[in-house]
Amino acid sequence: MAVMLAIGLWGLDRGGMWGDESVTFQVAQRTVPQIWRLLHDVDAVHGLYYLFMHAVLAVHPGEVVLRLPSVCAATATAGLVAALGVRLAGPRVGLGAGLLYAITPMTGHYAQEGRSYALVAAGVAWATLLLLRAVAAAAPRAWWPYGTVLALTCVLHELAVLVLCAHALTLALLRVPRAVWRGWGRAAGVVVLVLLPLVWVSQGQSGQVAWLVTPGWDRAERLLRNLSPGPAGVVFWASLPLMAVGLRTRRLAAVALPLLLAPPVILMTVSQVRPLFHDRYVLYSVAGASLLVAAGAARAAGALGRLRFDGRRVRVGGRQVRVLLGVTGVLALTAAFVHQLPVLRQHRSAAHRPDNLAVVSALALRQLRPGDPVLFVPSVERLAALAYPKGFRQVRDIALRESAPRSGTLWGREATPAELRHRLASVDRVWTVAETYALDPRWSPRDPVERTKRAVLAEEFTVLEEHARGGVVLRLHVRKAPAGAPPKDHPPGSATTARLPANHPAAPRARPRPVPW
Repeated sequence: MAVMLAIGLWGLDRGGMWGDESVTFQVAQRTVPQIWRLLHDVDAVHGLYYLFMHAVLAVHPGEVVLRLPSVCAATATAGLVAALGVRLAGPRVGLGAGLLYAITPMTGHYAQEGRSYALVAAGVAWATLLLLRAVAAAAPRAWWPYGTVLALTCVLHELAVLVLCAHALTLALLRVPRAVWRGWGRAAGVVVLVLLPLVWVSQGQSGQVAWLVTPGWDRAERLLRNLSPGPAGVVFWASLPLMAVGLRTRRLAAVALPLLLAPPVILMTVSQVRPLFHDRYVLYSVAGASLLVAAGAARAAGALGRLRFDGRRVRVGGRQVRVLLGVTGVLALTAAFVHQLPVLRQHRSAAHRPDNLAVVSALALRQLRPGDPVLFVPSVERLAALAYPKGFRQVRDIALRESAPRSGTLWGREATPAELRHRLASVDRVWTVAETYALDPRWSPRDPVERTKRAVLAEEFTVLEEHARGGVVLRLHVRKAPAGAPPKDHPPGSATTARLPANHPAAPRARPRPVPW
């Protein structure tokens, strides 16, 4: 837990939020009625997490505070994984499994993200430990803590319900009696009943995951690498045989193998028909890989201790052998951590995230002037202004009709296509904040408002300036001069003409001609 806490706090303030984090940040600062209204239309799957973060950010609304719950959850998960290892195979395996979980790059990545995935992983690990306790207790009351924790975890993110399949496989492999199956069945039924309303609401919001694609073998390989203690190199290739050896520790394998394989395999299979798969949705499967690798390492160490040297048998219980194996284990874990240190360092850079909204806001602060009209293409790019309003404080959001909190949406409600055309007709220059893909001529948005933005900009404006930062492009568009029409003069040095080249029709001239207005 100490190692996981240190890794989680290392570089926690990376200098900017990316899109999903900014959603958590701005939604959690709304009032409870506003959050409740939002969940009726979008992000119901994250509703409990938003309400939890509303209480957290009430203490202090900052980026570090935003990520601290994930750090604490990852720290708790490392301890829970260690407790599972101790219960299933002894203290040595438990300590190794907890440390392997802590140094896994995927764990460290989501330990520093202001989203619910690290909390879900903690809930699954806790529920798995409560499952083993309930099996050992063989009493009906023992299933209530298991059902309660798992229900809360599934409400945090509904895809955590896949762990029920993993736990069912665990009970089958352990060959538990019918009384245990009855107790587990009642607890699982309660979890499903609690989750059904959330599933029903979120089905109407499935357009939020329309960007996901059908996973292939390449995604399966990438997931395997991410779940292992090291995604590449000697650490990854050493983990695979150790996992195989760890399967011989049957009681541990009965818990770890279903946790590692069942949720990803089920989600990938379903995603062949309806894409729902993403690595972060099965973050909790890292615990299964850590347990198997630790068990395999312990069995390998035991086998080494039983080797014969010069005809003499060295016993594992010998003090010298225990010290030697302990030192070897520490060195191996240290070497694994050092080997993937560049990956861990990369994950602590804002450049490693999909975008950096702080950089976008800083760029807008340098380039935009008070009163400048701004167009967000697509409208999701308004998240930069919501998360970091300083760069957009005195500009005019020309497409916005109703703000995000008042409209019960994530980034506000925009004007109709006809109204947007009328607004754009009244300006001679407009800044656009756009995603790179939105600048591709082949991009064909379904939203008529987005199509109107593209059409008006292409037909009536030309690009004068372009700046790219943080995965977003900031462009200045100026109106094209009508064919055969005399150019409109503007006062020299005005905000409209300050950036125009000398040959542009709207540029200031040394001897302006009088033109009737």
